[in-house]
Amino acid sequence: MRRIVIGLVLLLLIAAAAFFLFVPKLAEESMNRLAPTSQQISPKAQALHKTLFIADLHGDTLMWKRDLLDRAGRGHIDLPRLEDGHVGLQIFSSVTKTPRGQNYDANSAKTDNITALAIGQLQPPRTWTSLLERSLWHAEKLNRAEQASGGQLRIIRTGADLDRLMAARAKTGAVPVGALLSIEGLQNLEGKRANLDVLYKAGFRMAGFAHFFDNEVAGSMHGEKKGGLTPLGRQILADMEARGMIVDIAHASHAAVADILKLAKRPVVSSHGGVQATCKVNRNLTDDEIRGVARTGGVVGIGYWDAAICSTNPRAIAKAIAHVRNLVGIDHVGLGSDFDGATTTPFDTANVAHVTQALLDEGFAEDEIRKVMGGNVARVLKAALPPR
Repeated sequence: MRRIVIGLVLLLLIAAAAFFLFVPKLAEESMNRLAPTSQQISPKAQALHKTLFIADLHGDTLMWKRDLLDRAGRGHIDLPRLEDGHVGLQIFSSVTKTPRGQNYDANSAKTDNITALAIGQLQPPRTWTSLLERSLWHAEKLNRAEQASGGQLRIIRTGADLDRLMAARAKTGAVPVGALLSIEGLQNLEGKRANLDVLYKAGFRMAGFAHFFDNEVAGSMHGEKKGGLTPLGRQILADMEARGMIVDIAHASHAAVADILKLAKRPVVSSHGGVQATCKVNRNLTDDEIRGVARTGGVVGIGYWDAAICSTNPRAIAKAIAHVRNLVGIDHVGLGSDFDGATTTPFDTANVAHVTQALLDEGFAEDEIRKVMGGNVARVLKAALPPR
C-alpha cells in the first residue's frame, strides 16, 4: 500500500511539473503566431530601414514567461529580434486582466484569464490576486532585463533618457534599444487614485484607460455599458498629464474617447489598432476620432493583425497609415504592432522592414517614412514625458 501511495504522489508531482513546464509555453505558442508574408524586401528598403529610428507603441511581451534577453522560438519580441529589426524603442504594455470568452463586442468584468496564467507561469503569489501587483511584477521583469543586458536595453522614463538613447543610437547605428512601460487598462489601479503614484514610481509612463471590459475609470469599446470617463477617470486623466504620463485611448469606448479628447491638454495616442475607413471593425477609430487625436498633437499607432487592418498583408498596414496621413497629415501616424498580444501577424519584430517596404510600395516619400516608423512617436514622447 505504501508503495502505491508513493507511486501516486510521484505521478502527481511529475504531472504538476509537466504542467508548469509545458502548458504556459504551449498556450503562448497557440496565441502569438505568424502568418508569414511572401513580400520581398528590396535593397532600397533594407538600406533605408537601417537609417531609421523605429518605435513601436505597443507590445505585450511582459505578460509571458520568457527571458526578454534570449532569442525565443515563439512569440514576436525579444531583445535579439529587436536588434535584428533595427528597432530603437519598444513600448511594453502591462496586461493585468482579460475576460473569459474575450470578444470585440461585449464582455463582463467578472471573469479573468490572467489569474490562471499567473499561477501557471509560477509568478510570485502576490500577482495571483492583485492586478496592481501584476503590473509591478511586469516592471520588475523589465528592470531585471535592463540590469542584465550590459547596457543594450535602456528603460526610458524621461525626455532626457530618450535624448540619450537617440544620441547613442546615432553613434552605433543599432544599440542600445529603448523600452518604455505602459498599461493596458487602468483596472490595475484597483479603484484607488493613489495607486497611480505607485505605478509611476515603478516606471510606467503611458496608460490606456480600459481594456476588454468596463472598469472604475472608463468604459471599454468591448464592455457591457461602454460609458465615458467616470469621475475617478477624469481625476486620473489630470493626474497622468501632470506627471508626464502619455494618455492612450486604445480599447476605450467611443464615449470615453470623446471625453478624453475633450479634456486632454497634452498629446494623446491610440497605441494600437486600425481605422474604420480601411477596416470597419468596432474597435478601430472613426475619422472624427483620428481628427481628435491629431488636434492634441498625438499619434495613431497602426497594428499588424487581421482585426486591425482586415488582412495579414503588410500592404494593408501601409494603406491604413496612408488614410491617416491623407486625413490629418503625416505627423499623426505611427506603428502599434500589438506583438505578443495573442495576435497573428505577418512578421515578428526582427522583420519589421516589411513595413518600410510596404510604405515605399504605397508611394510614401523617405521623409514621411522616417516620421511614421518612429519620428512621430519620439516627438510625442519628448512633448509629454517629464524632462528629467
